[in-house]
Amino acid sequence: MRIYIICPVRNAPEGWKSAIENYVKMLESQGHEVHFPPRDVNQDDRTGYNICEAHREAMEKADVVHIAYDGKSEGCLFDLGMAFALKKRICVITGYFPPPTPYKSYASMVWDWEARSNDY
Repeated sequence: MRIYIICPVRNAPEGWKSAIENYVKMLESQGHEVHFPPRDVNQDDRTGYNICEAHREAMEKADVVHIAYDGKSEGCLFDLGMAFALKKRICVITGYFPPPTPYKSYASMVWDWEARSNDY
């Protein structure tokens, strides 16, 4: 299976980078092909346009998108918008996404999307 990882690249919370790297290693050890942005896309881009284009191309090829989001990363929000527009199935990485709220919120929408992902 081809898996695209959405995660903070710049200013990731303490400990996230190594935790997500371990998650990627675990998926790859199971035989999955994983696109991990900090590793697989050159992050040296003055405006970020080429980064976004490379992520879109990789996401289009993915079967599913796994998400780690700290509630702050603008890049994660951008990537989530792409995944939604591409009607990708998603999987929230346990412990690395804000919990749903009792009211309408971005976090609640993503959890609902994950629950509906099998409909795609």
